[in-house]
Amino acid sequence: MELTLPRAEDLYANMKAGIEELLGKLDPDLVHLVGIYSGGAWLVERLQKDLKLGNPSGVINTSLYRDDFHKIGLHSQTLPSSIPFEVNGKHIIMVDDILYTGRTTRAAINELFDYGRPSSISLAVLIDRGGRELPVSPNVCGGVIPLEKGTNFVLSQNEQRLFDIDLKKENVGA
Repeated sequence: MELTLPRAEDLYANMKAGIEELLGKLDPDLVHLVGIYSGGAWLVERLQKDLKLGNPSGVINTSLYRDDFHKIGLHSQTLPSSIPFEVNGKHIIMVDDILYTGRTTRAAINELFDYGRPSSISLAVLIDRGGRELPVSPNVCGGVIPLEKGTNFVLSQNEQRLFDIDLKKENVGA
């Protein structure tokens, strides 16, 4: 059965609306967005502009914090994390493109605590695909799209910074 994917821009609009609602409950002077590299970083870049947020945002690369590092290896385009603000006492909205096992989120939280102790951490994701291995749940979600193991979502953006999603099957035994 062929999976019909929603438009990535519709998922983004849902996620953005959820983040706006979340922002309304927090002190705006204490809120910072942190994107998980790479899709989450793209989302944060656009959210900063679309939501007209004045506080600096950050980017976390979880490559060195993964508990499955021995299986997946180091990404060839690893960029360092950048958190250009004081984390202590802040409300962090962590943003990622796809929530799957929860291991990336756990790694990002571990790294974030190396920078300080935030007042709170909320998780916003574009897509929750199910398949959790850890007790991680998003506060904000653009859409829930269950996906079978061996198939992954791939987020891309065009020159106008509009998002698109595609499916990619893993090559088993290749």
